[in-house]
Amino acid sequence: MTDTEYLDRAEALLVAIELACDRINELTDADIDNQRVGGMITITFANHSQIVVNLQKPLQEVWMAARAGGFHYRYDGQAWMDTKGQGEFFAHLSRYASEQSGQSLTFSS
Repeated sequence: MTDTEYLDRAEALLVAIELACDRINELTDADIDNQRVGGMITITFANHSQIVVNLQKPLQEVWMAARAGGFHYRYDGQAWMDTKGQGEFFAHLSRYASEQSGQSLTFSS
C-alpha cells in the first residue's frame, strides 16, 4: 500500500470512530467524549477511563491502547486486522469500549 492509500484508509478509520461516538451519544446514555488531535483520538468514558487510537505512519499501522492492553493493526485489503492475528479493529474497539463503559457499545466502519 502506498503512503497515500494508507493515509486515506487511516483517515476514514478515524472519521468512522468520531461518527460512531456521536451516534452512541445520541442513542445511549454512555456519555463518551472523544477528542481528536491530528492522527490521534482519545475516547474518555464516564468513569474517566480512556481508549487512545493513533496512527503510526512510518509503519502504516493504527495503534490502540485500552485497559486490556496495547494493540497494533494493519490494513489487509479489506479491514484493519491485529498484527498478531487476534481480530479486527472495530470488533476490538467495541469490546474494549463496552468493557470500560460497563454497557454494550458498537463501533463500526
